[in-house]
Amino acid sequence: MNMVIASSIGAACMAILVLFVRLKAAKKPATAKKIVLPPIFMSSGAIMYFIPKFRLTPMEILEAVIVGMLFSIFLIKTSTFEIREKDIYLKRSKAFVFILIGLLIIRIAAKSILSATIDYGQLSGMFFLLAYSMILPWRVAMYANFKKLYNQLHEIRV
Repeated sequence: MNMVIASSIGAACMAILVLFVRLKAAKKPATAKKIVLPPIFMSSGAIMYFIPKFRLTPMEILEAVIVGMLFSIFLIKTSTFEIREKDIYLKRSKAFVFILIGLLIIRIAAKSILSATIDYGQLSGMFFLLAYSMILPWRVAMYANFKKLYNQLHEIRV
């Protein structure tokens, strides 16, 4: 149970960090690199699956991926770009903060409930996969929207 509490505190700290990074990022022009790199860097976490303790059953993989993709819809809907001063910026969204906090609360509650029936290692593997399955579609959608505005800004017809 102590690991669940520690990881929940870690998740809350990460959410706060994401909020600050997002607010700071909205002040600077967006770039394709800034959109694409986070899921690439995060993918190194999949190394955990080499350790048997973290391996998932096919059903756990399916559950984590589906929930992550459903959660990504909220992030996609609140991440839009706009052209300002000949640059592309991420629009600030008040809803993003509430959605991120809501997803964090759901994640902590689910982890607390599931920790009673699922081994902590497998649960960690599931929540990593859930997070990655949430971030990857979100970033792909962000990149597609960014590219549309980039082409419009630079008058590139596709």
